Amino acid sequence: MRRPQVEPPPSATGLAGPVRIYEVGARDGLQNEQTLVPAETKAELVRRLVDAGLETIEVTSFVSPRWVPQLADAEEVITLLGPLGLGHQRPVLTPNERGLDRALALGVSSVAIFGSATETFAQKNLASTVDGQMAMFEPVVRRAKDAGAWVRGYLSMCFGDPWEGEVPVERVASVARRLVDLGVDELSIGDTIGVGTPGHVVRVLEALHDKGIGVETVAVHFHDTYGQALANSLEAIRHGVRVVDSSAGGLGGCPYARSATGNLATEDLVWALEGLGIETGVDLSKLVATSAWMAEQLGRTSASRVVRALSQPE
Repeated sequence: MRRPQVEPPPSATGLAGPVRIYEVGARDGLQNEQTLVPAETKAELVRRLVDAGLETIEVTSFVSPRWVPQLADAEEVITLLGPLGLGHQRPVLTPNERGLDRALALGVSSVAIFGSATETFAQKNLASTVDGQMAMFEPVVRRAKDAGAWVRGYLSMCFGDPWEGEVPVERVASVARRLVDLGVDELSIGDTIGVGTPGHVVRVLEALHDKGIGVETVAVHFHDTYGQALANSLEAIRHGVRVVDSSAGGLGGCPYARSATGNLATEDLVWALEGLGIETGVDLSKLVATSAWMAEQLGRTSASRVVRALSQPE
């Protein structure tokens, strides 16, 4: 792997403190792939991500195979991983009680639910309403907590919706408050179609604060449709957010929002954070090699600029 001539700058003011990378490549990254990826390949991706130093890795989703065929092998992936696929640092998506039952039966102790800030996407993603999704999530969160599990709540369409347009920050904050009141341990605010900008990020964080949701509870999840995901993440960090979702190689998309492109690439995030003097614990060379390998499995080049730059031949 060719190393660059110029290293990133050693530090910068205004951004300090640890940042936890929440890796979503194995779940959110692969869920939109049309060609089925074998369970063993998915498990190997998780193994390589762990070896690269990533601690929190969302492994799979216990969703109906009818809705997301790519993740129909959730049980097999968890079984192939063994102990490496379990624990509080290996969350899985459990959208309903049936999914929770499947996950708990395998010994999973970290789960996530996935809601929408808009009515249209709630209908398209969950065949429900905003009120209906809360009613569905309530027993999932309660039962997961009773089982000693850590629970994350995703809130999608927080910046824009392809059917409804720009989403008012007050609506985002109100729905977010309802998720927090259910008892989730962490709230991930998602820009599902990648239309957000740094100024918009600040307005959303301020609206959450006004609803009593502190940044210590918040994670951010940006798609890179307009090339704003890294800038948005850094702005969130500058305002106190310490958990950023990203996907190895920039994999990702959403099967229910065709305008959603890939997630923020983990390599691009690591490069930026290390340049700001923020340690990530990630071995960038191993991570780049992992994403280059995964791109080969998918038959295309990586979307990550850092992967492409560091994978150039001499």
